[in-house]
Amino acid sequence: MSESVNLPALGESVTEGTVTRWLKNVGDRVEVDEPLLEVSTDKVDTEIPSPIAGIIEAILVAEDATVEVGTPLVTIGDGSGGGAAPAAPAEAAPVEAAPAPEAVPVAEAAPAPAPEAPSPAVAEAPSAATPAPESVEVEVPSTESDTEELAPQEPAPVAEAQPAPPTPAPTPVAAPPAVEPSSAGSASNAAYVTPIVRKLAHDSGIDLATVTGTGVGGRIRKQDVLAAGTSLSKVAPAPAPQREPIATSPLRGTTVPMSRLRKVIAERAVVSMQTSAQLTSVVEVDVTRVAHFRDDVKDQFLRETGVKLSFLPFFALAAAEALRAYPIVNATIDGDSIVYPDHENISIAVDTERGLLTPVIRNAAGLTLADFAKQIADLAARTRENKLKPDELAGGTFTLTNTGSRGALFDTPIVFLPQSAILGTGIVAKKPVVVSDNGLDAIAIRSTVYLALSYDHRIVDGADAARFLVAVKDRLENSSFEGNLGI
Repeated sequence: MSESVNLPALGESVTEGTVTRWLKNVGDRVEVDEPLLEVSTDKVDTEIPSPIAGIIEAILVAEDATVEVGTPLVTIGDGSGGGAAPAAPAEAAPVEAAPAPEAVPVAEAAPAPAPEAPSPAVAEAPSAATPAPESVEVEVPSTESDTEELAPQEPAPVAEAQPAPPTPAPTPVAAPPAVEPSSAGSASNAAYVTPIVRKLAHDSGIDLATVTGTGVGGRIRKQDVLAAGTSLSKVAPAPAPQREPIATSPLRGTTVPMSRLRKVIAERAVVSMQTSAQLTSVVEVDVTRVAHFRDDVKDQFLRETGVKLSFLPFFALAAAEALRAYPIVNATIDGDSIVYPDHENISIAVDTERGLLTPVIRNAAGLTLADFAKQIADLAARTRENKLKPDELAGGTFTLTNTGSRGALFDTPIVFLPQSAILGTGIVAKKPVVVSDNGLDAIAIRSTVYLALSYDHRIVDGADAARFLVAVKDRLENSSFEGNLGI
């Protein structure tokens, strides 16, 4: 006896659905509420469970076919298939065991006892009364190895099957198609997770290995994933870190006159830009070795000098050495002449509340890292406290500005006359970089910085600027500062 399973209504406005995947095959055994197939509609993707238990006799709708609600999808019966011969397998189905290997070789050996079964009519008209008890006896000890023995190339058990009566042989032959796929199907379905359930778990951030299935054979259903998601949502998320609000300046919405210092800076900037031909060249420098050397000596440096060792003294020392090699960057214009000083006086840009000031470090080419660090710290402190002497702001031949101290990657600083160049140092940051080792390229985490040189193109050519920057770059990347520490 067979019964059809129809496409159920999947929503008030859903009138049809597309079969996306069959989860069972013809001959498989299915239990009540066990998924049969997956169906996709314009509203929902879901599994269709079986309303009855039995053997799948026919699949009526192919995959990717679209049918209306109420259309028969599959026929499920007791395994008889409408014929008289399969009556015995139907009785053996509740035992849920594969046929014994002895029964199969009988069918294969059927040609041997041909004199006793001379006509095919014997195989078509066997009595169900005799084989039924015998098929039950041989099915009880079946295992997974029985599946291999069902293959036609296994002739070994033929000798054992010879004593069996030839009449019951056809009945066990009919049993394998109905019973064997059922055991294999149920085993695979227990571990199988449908694409709909897997996608739902992925979108919800749920690990399926942590979900306990409540379906047939421990199968994970959509309801199990939804329940797991509900339990996760009840867990209180970690509180977000409190962000410090940006303070509103008291100058907002006001009008104030420019200070004298601001007027001087503004006038000098405009004159410098209108008088000189300025442009900027930039290089990227790997300062990983400098960073390691600094980490190794900074504690001792602080004890010996009383000041912290930052990257700025390294940049100042490298620039001072490069200025001696390329004095055009340190030169000034006097009418139609170029003046090359015999000293390197480096102005250090200091950010103050009153504006940008540039106290000078004199005769920088002969200084050590400790000398630079102490003079930079002293000048910066006295500049912000307005305790500088007038001559400490004059006489610079080259300027160094550390815009990276405020987080800038790099900028294009303005050259203030009478100087011809200014070097801007960006923030030192770690990033992945391609490095070469004995001809082999690899990606490594390196500390890098951008150096931007703005210069007066009236006397400094691009090649001069590039040579100067490469000299500074090489000095920093080689990082042989042990003899320049000064402590």
